[in-house]
Amino acid sequence: MQDNLAIGILCVLGGGIGAQWVAWRFRLPAIVLLFALGLLYGPGLNLLHPSAAIGGYFHPIVSLAVAFIVFEGGLGLDFRQWRAAGEGVLRLTVVALPINWILGALAAHFVGHLHWGASWLFGAIIVVTGPTVVLPLLRHTKLRPRVAAFLRWEAILNDPVGAILATLVLEFLMIQGNRHSGMFMAEIVPHLLFATMMALGCGVFPAVLVRFLSTRDLIPEILRIPIILTLAMSVFAVCNFVMEGAGLMAATVFGMALTNMHVIGMSELRRIKESLGVLVVSCLFVMLTADLHRAVLERLSLPIVAMTLTVLFVVRPVGILLSTIRANLSWQERLFVGWIAPRGIVAAAVAGVAGLQLQEAGYPSADLVTPGVFALIATTMILHGFSLRPLARALRLTLSDEPALAIVGASAWSTDLAGVLHRLGCPVMLVDTCTGALAPASRAGIPILKAELLSDEGLESLEERPADYLIAATPDAIYNGLVCARLAPDFGRQRVFQVSPGVARLDLYRGLSRDSRGRVLGDPAWNFTLFDTLFERGWRFRSIPFVPPPAGGAAGGTPPPGEPLAEGNRLTIMTVRKGVAIWVRSVEDEVPVEPMAGDTIIIMSPP
Repeated sequence: MQDNLAIGILCVLGGGIGAQWVAWRFRLPAIVLLFALGLLYGPGLNLLHPSAAIGGYFHPIVSLAVAFIVFEGGLGLDFRQWRAAGEGVLRLTVVALPINWILGALAAHFVGHLHWGASWLFGAIIVVTGPTVVLPLLRHTKLRPRVAAFLRWEAILNDPVGAILATLVLEFLMIQGNRHSGMFMAEIVPHLLFATMMALGCGVFPAVLVRFLSTRDLIPEILRIPIILTLAMSVFAVCNFVMEGAGLMAATVFGMALTNMHVIGMSELRRIKESLGVLVVSCLFVMLTADLHRAVLERLSLPIVAMTLTVLFVVRPVGILLSTIRANLSWQERLFVGWIAPRGIVAAAVAGVAGLQLQEAGYPSADLVTPGVFALIATTMILHGFSLRPLARALRLTLSDEPALAIVGASAWSTDLAGVLHRLGCPVMLVDTCTGALAPASRAGIPILKAELLSDEGLESLEERPADYLIAATPDAIYNGLVCARLAPDFGRQRVFQVSPGVARLDLYRGLSRDSRGRVLGDPAWNFTLFDTLFERGWRFRSIPFVPPPAGGAAGGTPPPGEPLAEGNRLTIMTVRKGVAIWVRSVEDEVPVEPMAGDTIIIMSPP
């Protein structure tokens, strides 16, 4: 038994993370691969059934994992982004939800042939657009900030609200079945108000407590993140004990409160929770899908398929259209948000529990709620997962798919480098805090950003025009290292570079720690002073197409790393492959990049 459980855990962890890597490597929707893997483990090969292996602990474990996911999402909800996104977010989270509930119930009854009780429950469950699906899709697509904010806020806020709505509908149906309808106004509504106020209080109070203790140095750094994660799980458990679904609201509010109170030390928590979030989402999707029984899939019928298509092509678009009348959204944004609405783990978990309770209460067609919800989850994940990027690109709601480079530090030579890349058609942006330093680039039409990248405002400005690679090229080597260390978790440690801080400082033991700086641009001798001196002597950056050497010949023209500079030499800075990648040359390259026909090489050469 223990061996089987260990093998199951290994399959879930290994398969889930493997699917995430394949999705990253080949730019595929990770959720679709995880869903397919779960179907293969469970209904397909009948190898894994988590609820049978874990027993009664399965649903509590799933609930805690979902609480962590909504807490992680709450940490990303800054009210400044809400104000920047405008009233569209408010309409999607307040107005659209009841409209989608009503339309979803009507579709379930008249198209899916479900009885009214099951139809109202189905409509309540499908109003949520899960952050477990939306957030990974947003990470792999360069959406414009406003559109991304729409989907992010709707997914995270609607998750707990939808869970509470489904709980209320279920309780009302249970009361109706017992013919005590007066209990709804006498007991359920006051209970709902109490649970809501408790969720808000339990979410805000711990955040205030954490801020109070942090500012007075009463929390050791080693315990800060464990305490915060424990509080998130605790507020979920306490509020969920009062009312099912209230715990999700409390966990979301706790995350939002921590972010908007600007508690010190949250950057470390964000990095850890993102990694944990990927692990939790991977395991949850595989387990929940693997736990499906073949009997559930066998209940799929033509009415359920028709109901799923109606929700996709009628309910969601009409709901968004009605809720955004006279809103400050463009027709492209309304069309895009009206289509993209993938359902996730919360919908699956609520359907599995609520559908079973309704079925045990004797409601007709209650056994169709779970297969109907899972059919919608699978369909939306596949269709929306594969269509999000092409549709956003067609509606011009994405930023450029070309690999983009940010150069920090506007000097004469870095402006010249940015100009060469700009004329080549490679997205580039020059970042500095001084308006005068940025003026030449601005006059040349090069995109600029006046911001301090070590500030929250600077990071938010960079998110609005995301880059894939970064070169820190200021005269201050320590500042360059700080910028690279701060942005390395977002860009990737192999994609942040800085001009050499000096040969002595690159000693792996006595020099600057690799975790505290970026990769060295070029050779150790290529410091800021060298580039500045060469530029004053007339050296300039140029782009040249790579021409493969003749068969049997040696590729010439680029001196090997470390060769002394001499008249006629040139410095090879990077290789650009349009639409694929930018390879910045570094002495720390373990495997040097071999250019191919069609690549462009950026060099610095004398006049």
